[in-house]
Amino acid sequence: MEQQIEIIRRGTVEILPEEELPKKLALGRPLRVKAGFDPTAPDLHLGHTVLLNKLRQFQELGHEVLFLIGDFTGMIGDPTGKNATRPPLTRDEVIENARTYEEQIYKVLSPERTLVMFNSSWMGEMKAADLISLAARYTVARMLERDDFHQRYRSGQPIAIHEFLYPLIQGYDSVAMRADVELGGTDQKFNLLMGRHIQESYGQSPQVIITMPLLEGLDGVQKMSKSLGNYVGITEPPEEMFGKLMSISDELMWRYFELLSFRPMTEIEQMRRACEEGANPRDCKIELAIEIISRFHSAEAARRAAEEFHSRFRQGALPSELPEVTIPVGAEGIGLPRLLRESGLTSSTSEANRMLRQGAVRVDGERVSDRERSFTAGEEHIVQVGKRRVARVRLEQGTPGAPTEQG
Repeated sequence: MEQQIEIIRRGTVEILPEEELPKKLALGRPLRVKAGFDPTAPDLHLGHTVLLNKLRQFQELGHEVLFLIGDFTGMIGDPTGKNATRPPLTRDEVIENARTYEEQIYKVLSPERTLVMFNSSWMGEMKAADLISLAARYTVARMLERDDFHQRYRSGQPIAIHEFLYPLIQGYDSVAMRADVELGGTDQKFNLLMGRHIQESYGQSPQVIITMPLLEGLDGVQKMSKSLGNYVGITEPPEEMFGKLMSISDELMWRYFELLSFRPMTEIEQMRRACEEGANPRDCKIELAIEIISRFHSAEAARRAAEEFHSRFRQGALPSELPEVTIPVGAEGIGLPRLLRESGLTSSTSEANRMLRQGAVRVDGERVSDRERSFTAGEEHIVQVGKRRVARVRLEQGTPGAPTEQG
């Protein structure tokens, strides 16, 4: 029991109520573990797989995963985190996106322990009187406690009645599916708790809810999102995935290890201690990229992507003779935007920040976007901006100012 709970707790934000989880596990049967996905986009990215990985862990513990494709609720549009009514999808869009989701999830989940369900199966059969009965189980006052509804109401922004139906229907999904546990992102907490309330009102034992963190994207700041361009899609070519994963910061790498890797946490902690004692974090990042690409493509594809990365950025992608720049830095070090400016690779700090946002900067062949990254005296790096601006930059102890040498 303790071992199961330790595995389940890894990477979670909250388990509510936590004291009920052991009681569920002690039922002596496989638990029905629910997670819902609205088919709002045709492709999954690594942010989606945070939930999928947790579902896989439940499967490995002997439980059954109920993968809900919200084809009915997808035509409503979940307003979570939005400050305006979200346009609903058409039926054709929902069907096409649902099909691609179904094809992709088995890259993580076991088909034998996964039951794919569509909430149109029961919502499409629900009569108007049944929907009114469902709506009567919750109050408008309680609905307005949800942060996004509360903010929109206070600021005078419109809230359509159908938006109130979304969390109610998500809660009823748990009734129809007889869920023991439901997983969701932290932005879904209100809807997950709604499931407990609705189950109780229908005489069922309420589900335990588990909230998972929203994975930061490649920039290390915003959550991973296709619309923000900071994502790694699980169907992207292996070489593209490898380059993107090598671009994340060293600190963000450990977050990705915890939430995306299947390695035991003890092993990850050993790797982290080794880096603190002087090992190169780049080697760990390569291991992470290989593990993830092997999962979604193959071990051979991951090996070829690693070889291509090394070949491109270490052996032949740069000129044989590089301009050399020496920059004096103080004890506090130097930030990457300033390093780009003082090395002459960008004309200003604002251009440096713009090039970082565009993913056009590489340090030692690795794409970087972390504007907070800093360097200290004694370091030496090959720094590249775009395809043509490149220099070997040496940092030496001294009074910060203009570069002391150029060649």
